Amino acid sequence: MAKKFSELRAAMTPEARSQASERAKAMLGEMPLHELRQARELSQKMLADVLHVQQPSIAKMEKRTDMYLSNATQPHPSDG
Repeated sequence: MAKKFSELRAAMTPEARSQASERAKAMLGEMPLHELRQARELSQKMLADVLHVQQPSIAKMEKRTDMYLSNATQPHPSDG
């Protein structure tokens, strides 16, 4: 029988848990925005509500080929 993830994680050393957490953060930062939203089971409207923007703004961001979470959290060069 397969073990639950929580059991496997509990058996990891603190160092291994830390490394896994850092790798997960890096992977999320490289995930396209629409994939991340879908993985979290959020609609564009739900994400828009959380971010206090209109749904069309989310659709526009998702159409950008360079829109990753890591980009969304960085200031745009023209904003400086």
